Amino acid sequence: MIRPSSRLLLLVGVCIGSFALHCPAQSPVDASRLRGKILSGYQGWFRTPEDGQNNGWLHWSRDRKSITPETVSVEMWPDMTDYSQEEKYAAPGFTHPDGSQAHLFSSANARTVLRHFEWMRDYGLDGVWFQHFVVDFPQAPGRALHPSRMQVMRHVSKAAQQTGRVWALTFDMTGMHPSKVYDLVVSEWKNIVDEGLIKDGRYLHQDGKPVLMLFGFYSRSPVNAMTPEVASQLLDFFKTPGPYQAFLGGAGEWYWRKNENPEWQKIFRRFDAWSPWNPGNYGKNEAGEKKAATHYWKEDKKACDENGVLWIPTLYPGFGWDNLKKKHPGDTGIPRRGGNFLWEQLHALSETGTDSAMIAMFDEVDEGTAIFKVTSQPPVQASFATYEGLPSDWYLRLVGEATQLLRNKQPVPATIPLKP
Repeated sequence: MIRPSSRLLLLVGVCIGSFALHCPAQSPVDASRLRGKILSGYQGWFRTPEDGQNNGWLHWSRDRKSITPETVSVEMWPDMTDYSQEEKYAAPGFTHPDGSQAHLFSSANARTVLRHFEWMRDYGLDGVWFQHFVVDFPQAPGRALHPSRMQVMRHVSKAAQQTGRVWALTFDMTGMHPSKVYDLVVSEWKNIVDEGLIKDGRYLHQDGKPVLMLFGFYSRSPVNAMTPEVASQLLDFFKTPGPYQAFLGGAGEWYWRKNENPEWQKIFRRFDAWSPWNPGNYGKNEAGEKKAATHYWKEDKKACDENGVLWIPTLYPGFGWDNLKKKHPGDTGIPRRGGNFLWEQLHALSETGTDSAMIAMFDEVDEGTAIFKVTSQPPVQASFATYEGLPSDWYLRLVGEATQLLRNKQPVPATIPLKP
């Protein structure tokens, strides 16, 4: 038997220097500062027919009424090993290679959201940007989903309190006409502030103000048809002193410095933070391997620093949406290369001297960008991407390791220091 004092020394010795054994964080994450945080995007948009929300197989299938090999819309299958029986929802007709029934989860289940935050705590991740979609706001086309989205938001708030993690909101403006964006965004923010959700003690602040990210600042995108005029209106509102003032981040064009419109250049430099959206932006090395484009990062950071804007680059572990777009297996993939695709970005981030970033995403298996636990033994009835035989927690370990190094002002090495 190990004496209590010896056990404590053993645990400390194991935990120092690496989260390879997913040791719990020793203290809550500081919620008073956005700077220095590595946050993951959290979609929280998965539903199942038996979760009490009446949204069917939302985001698991193109047909909410059923999930089949022809309708499945996710690129990866979550590893359901750790989930309790109350969190597992059988996917009819889907079985693993050993013949066992395959299950999925619902983000509407409070225990599942808490489980995800427990993983963040155990692997040393700071917290999340909770994605909140303007098309689902009251008075918007998808308003029927709004109550369910708010339920998940409350789960996120509670889970962050229970685990000592932090969270902040991203309002995703994709798909909304700019003429409607201002009223919808302002009304929703006021309702959330008035309800007191951002006063839970775990909601992120910076410079004494609650943090909010607005995604969708693109000048040439058909699904993000934003204008400088609407962007200016939004900035004016959120910068006005009072109960609804926020530390406002913007997310959108990764090529923002090359935008030739002078009005857009003014807009970009008015944000408190700017997060260029990088997923899908890649090049190839001499061997033909796809590598995320990071060559412009130092100039991005310099431009933001010169204007007092916090630069928050977006990193991603890989990509694929064959099932979502009904493509042949492998047609749309950006291979993860055993974690090297993501680690190269973490190393590049370290070389810029930056310790703030967004990881896209924690739970998005739709586009194959998830970092949470994904199985390498998915159902055999359809084609799914995997973690290439690596442990299902491999990406939680990688992000936790890099977060610890950056927090301690240590360089992220060029090669992955962990072993599977």
